[in-house]
Amino acid sequence: MDRQTGETEHRRFFELPELLRAGDCLVLNDSRVLPARLNGRRETGGAVEVVLLRAIGHEAPGAPGETRCVWECLTRPGRKTRVGTKLIFGDGSGGGRELTATVVGETRGGNRLIEFSYDGIFLEVLERLGKMPLPPYIHEELHDNERYQTVYSKLSGSAAAPTAGLHFTNDLLDEIRARGVELCYITLHVGLGTFRPVKSETVEEHEMHAEFFTIPSETAETVNRVRAEGGRVFAVGTTSCRALESCADDKTGSVSGFSGSTSIFIYPGYKFKCIDGLITNFHLPESTLIMLVSAFAGRENTLRAYGEAIKERYRFFSFGDAMLIVKNAN
Repeated sequence: MDRQTGETEHRRFFELPELLRAGDCLVLNDSRVLPARLNGRRETGGAVEVVLLRAIGHEAPGAPGETRCVWECLTRPGRKTRVGTKLIFGDGSGGGRELTATVVGETRGGNRLIEFSYDGIFLEVLERLGKMPLPPYIHEELHDNERYQTVYSKLSGSAAAPTAGLHFTNDLLDEIRARGVELCYITLHVGLGTFRPVKSETVEEHEMHAEFFTIPSETAETVNRVRAEGGRVFAVGTTSCRALESCADDKTGSVSGFSGSTSIFIYPGYKFKCIDGLITNFHLPESTLIMLVSAFAGRENTLRAYGEAIKERYRFFSFGDAMLIVKNAN
């Protein structure tokens, strides 16, 4: 879709290199999805499901031979996981209880703070016991967890995939590089709050959940050089867009290396500082994600394009189709 005129063209994703130019750059989010859904039971009996959202602090020593860490989590059933509830995960096949936990607090939004106790490294325990936290509209289990990871994923920490990146293969990335397009990476760990619908009466009242991100200095240098030399900067996904726009200078649009949290909320009226193009999937109505797209392409253009996608029976959401939005797209 042309960002200015709203004109559209229907292409296949493997044709993306034809729409890029030597001197452009793609900014990709290399976060990996944690197998963050844990099925266990309460010590007093009864099944429980826990989805890890974000770590609170670092791993620390517990009892002898034990390590502990605290995470903010979603739990189900919530009424059965009050503060003080003890949880058990795993079947003991590893020689004992592989993972135990205690609910130690509750957030203002109703999420639980859970302290986990385990032997070894927590991410390795998760790899054994955890499952992918797939969106609720996907009802089948994944037999291959890598299907919910981008081919360039590197650093674990997301509760959901940066789904615009799922379309890329290594061969396609090689073809893009061969055309003189630079690839650079940011890391933004996707939280489930990103997908929370806007329910407040006004957009300004909606509270975005903070997400941790890092822009390496080499990525900032590449983006700034590409812009200075007249190339275009494409954000692959709303996560890459939010990271770049969080660190872009209001006047010059130049980006700085940074590591920290962002709760930036981009909706119509926002003035973009850095990106020239956006690759993104088709999003849920009332979501902050479709508001970001509308801010970039214009509300009427976006609604018209979505109407066209529905007419053409495009697939929406995580494993769905994608759109490229850029000025002078055709």
